[in-house]
Amino acid sequence: MEIKILGTGCPKCKRLTQLTHEALESVGAEATIDKVTDLDEIMAFGVMATPGLVIDGQVVSAGRLPRRGEIASWLREASSQGDA
Repeated sequence: MEIKILGTGCPKCKRLTQLTHEALESVGAEATIDKVTDLDEIMAFGVMATPGLVIDGQVVSAGRLPRRGEIASWLREASSQGDA
């Protein structure tokens, strides 16, 4: 699984990174996490407000800080699609 955290390094972006790590641990999944800070690259995803979360190329959240449970749910869904 490949995860991208979109943001310039603001406190919410850092918190999203932490929540994503915690959610990965809670679902027992493994992933590569990349931080994308370049504004052109962030906008290429169609994200105009950060933080943003991309799982396997799909933007699942932008412009808000999702709850850890939401992130875990998205990760489980992505994991099950990867197994299909």
